[in-house]
Amino acid sequence: MSRPIDSAASDPATDPPAADERETPFLSLDLLTGAQAAPAAPDPGARSIVLVGLMGAGKTTIGRRLAARLGMPFVDADVEIERAAGCSIADLFRRYGEAEFRKGEHRVIRRILDGGPLILATGGGAFMDPATRAVIRDRGVSVWLRCPLPVLVRRVQGRTHRPLLNGGNPRDILAALIDIRHPIYAEADITVDCGEESVEQSAAAVITALTPGKPPHIVPVRLDRWQYDVTIGTDLLRHAGRLLAPVLPQRRVVIVTDETVAALHLPRLLEGLTGGLTGDLAGDPAESPIRTDVIVIGAGEASKTLAEYERVTNRLLELGVERGTTVIALGGGVVGDLAGFAAATTLRGLPFVQIPTTLLSQVDSSVGGKTGINTPFGKNLLGAFHQPIAVLADTATLSSLPVRELRAGYAEIVKAGLIGDAALFEWCEANGQAVLAGDAGAQAEAIRLACLFKARVVGDDEREEKKSNGRALLNLGHTFGHALEAELGYDGRLLHGEAVSIGLGLAFMTSVRMGFCHQTDLDRLMAHLQRLGMPTRIADLNASFSADRLIAHMQHDKKMRDGRLSFVLARGIGQAFTCRDVSRDTIHDILLMEGCGD
Repeated sequence: MSRPIDSAASDPATDPPAADERETPFLSLDLLTGAQAAPAAPDPGARSIVLVGLMGAGKTTIGRRLAARLGMPFVDADVEIERAAGCSIADLFRRYGEAEFRKGEHRVIRRILDGGPLILATGGGAFMDPATRAVIRDRGVSVWLRCPLPVLVRRVQGRTHRPLLNGGNPRDILAALIDIRHPIYAEADITVDCGEESVEQSAAAVITALTPGKPPHIVPVRLDRWQYDVTIGTDLLRHAGRLLAPVLPQRRVVIVTDETVAALHLPRLLEGLTGGLTGDLAGDPAESPIRTDVIVIGAGEASKTLAEYERVTNRLLELGVERGTTVIALGGGVVGDLAGFAAATTLRGLPFVQIPTTLLSQVDSSVGGKTGINTPFGKNLLGAFHQPIAVLADTATLSSLPVRELRAGYAEIVKAGLIGDAALFEWCEANGQAVLAGDAGAQAEAIRLACLFKARVVGDDEREEKKSNGRALLNLGHTFGHALEAELGYDGRLLHGEAVSIGLGLAFMTSVRMGFCHQTDLDRLMAHLQRLGMPTRIADLNASFSADRLIAHMQHDKKMRDGRLSFVLARGIGQAFTCRDVSRDTIHDILLMEGCGD
């Protein structure tokens, strides 16, 4: 993903010098002795805090304030480089070119970080170098100071000492640098958004993020034509304005939520949006408040109907939304699917933010851009791919969930391990009980691991267009599960995650029956699910089912190709694959074996 900075903007100052201008290569300068390591901080067990980000983000000013508050030394890498080289950064770029400069920069940063814990402000391009990133990761905690483009432009105006700004319009150059560098900056351990806040406020935000157990996890989702971050942490609703400020096209949002979630979490989100956003964003007047409207729907799968979709879209139009108005889905998968579909189709597409409040939606439906509603013919048969601009997974919302809801979400985490990450399934075996018991750290890690897995799959096959494997693998257990949900009429007796849990067992039973995997894999899966109180058999549902009717529901599934069912099966734990050679008789026999009637 990384490429030379001068690919973003032509800059004569970075061009290699002519032959008669060449001097001793930058690497031969005595940087290792010239750049002195800083004295150790008072706490020998502390790690260095390394600030990364674009020019104008405030790394030096915020870094100095951090150092004063934490009682740690402060070092500016650019200052050390200039002191060691005896000339300015601009001169080094002009004389030796960027490639040689980055090598020398790496040596300086490595030397500084070898000297003990400190606050280090790095140049904007330092973190782009893989070797430098590795040194920072090994010796410190990286903090990306993410700043909106309009603020960056205002801050760098008139700065002639920046080599990359001397070759054109600063706004255009910075916009191009954002496209190139932000995906790499997203690899930092912590992301802190800094806009119009004071230096003191920004320093406080960094300290809060660095508090043990508190820093949010950032999972970047990178697609061919779109990208966004999944932010995972506690109490994110109260900071929603600050977290969403860099991506909102305008300071207006419409929140779609359900009756249950509105009572539990809407006040905190409104506080976070209206009280946490200040400054200039996308051309809006400075200090203007964020405008919020709310649409409340009924709780449960029964709201994913054409009639409710019509009501929500009519209300959006009645509110006079514009193409920059963002729809925020606050709730579980039902709210996300319905609000996302409304956002995808209103004015041919509105910006969309997912704030999932259930474990199921945090690990699955909020990531990947699938939206839709149900029909009498099946689940999610009307819908669209519409990627969000951000996802905020606030783990604090999980404390209000009954254990049944947690188990339903946990099924999707297990599914991810079964598909293609055997290590994740092993993690589930070791930590699943803690997740269901409400351990906040275990829940956050489970969400992070599941989102990382799904981001990789979606990034490789965003619209499920591959004829085999690809994103279709995420449907492991779903063909069976959706059929059970449809037969029960989506009436709440069976949660989606519960249906998936049963479907996982049925998919592995089918795999064993067809000779693709060993009975020991099925036994291991069933033992894990049963140990955690998860539903595993159709008989667990205390309802009568017809094998023929369930198969009829499967034949209305979106995954039908040329009139043939497509199942996701497995060759073992973490070895799922798509298969279109499953006979109707095989499925019928398995359903009869599970206690269904004809």
